[in-house]
Amino acid sequence: MDIRVLQYFLAVAREASITKAAEALNMTQPPLSRQLKELEEELGKQLLIRGNRKVTLTEEGMILRKRAEEMVALMDKTKSEISSSGENISGEIYIGGGETEGMRLIAKIAEKIKTKHPHICYHLFSGNADDVTERLDQGLLDFGILIDPADIKKYDFIKLPTKDRWGLLMRRDHTLAKKQGIKPKDLQGIPLITSRQSLAHNELSGWLGKQYESLHIITTYNLLYNASLMVEENVGCVLCLEHIIPEYENSPLCFRPLEPQIEVGLNIVWKKYQVFTKATEIFLHTLQEEI
Repeated sequence: MDIRVLQYFLAVAREASITKAAEALNMTQPPLSRQLKELEEELGKQLLIRGNRKVTLTEEGMILRKRAEEMVALMDKTKSEISSSGENISGEIYIGGGETEGMRLIAKIAEKIKTKHPHICYHLFSGNADDVTERLDQGLLDFGILIDPADIKKYDFIKLPTKDRWGLLMRRDHTLAKKQGIKPKDLQGIPLITSRQSLAHNELSGWLGKQYESLHIITTYNLLYNASLMVEENVGCVLCLEHIIPEYENSPLCFRPLEPQIEVGLNIVWKKYQVFTKATEIFLHTLQEEI
């Protein structure tokens, strides 16, 4: 399977049109159509449904699109690593993590490196632990930021000198906004928006105890910003980490910590026996010095 043909396929999937994809690729339509047909014959599956005005993906086409995006991204990352081996250190560093104030430390490291090595650039990927570890294992990320508790046995890691605090994000006119801390009994009957993995994989379920089963969970989220919009529109309150949604002056939202408090640690992880580029070596060394 030629990586160039996969790039052609992705262009068609993106444009939803063979004609528009051919224009974007600076080629004519007949050879592009032929390449796509040969790809379908090679895989033994129809990938595209060719309509009069629009091209759509079959189920097999959607699977290939996801994997092709990963393969093309890995190829681009590999090219970058090889090209960054000169004396003038450049290169790209791929970092994934959930939404956490701990990313501020990563930003400080990047700023510190920038003065001496201005040609190093960063690619940030936001996702939960499952998303991040999948991309780490596939070689699409150099480092991942994982919130405790996380399964990090198969990775090398450094514990970051920062902690995040769990709490409840709500509208300022909510009755619970008058409290300094949120206790398990306060959540009974409240429409809640929760992380897709928080209740199953961290201390929240232990903090809630038997009351977990009676929670009124109406929505789950992967990343917090969209969930905060649901809070603003009075859909419910979000169980989340502090500082991700800032409480600026006149903000309609406020955060109250859980009581007793739940603090979670953060780890930066990377694959065991990973071969580092010069750029990633500099990043890791600078992080170790900073800590």
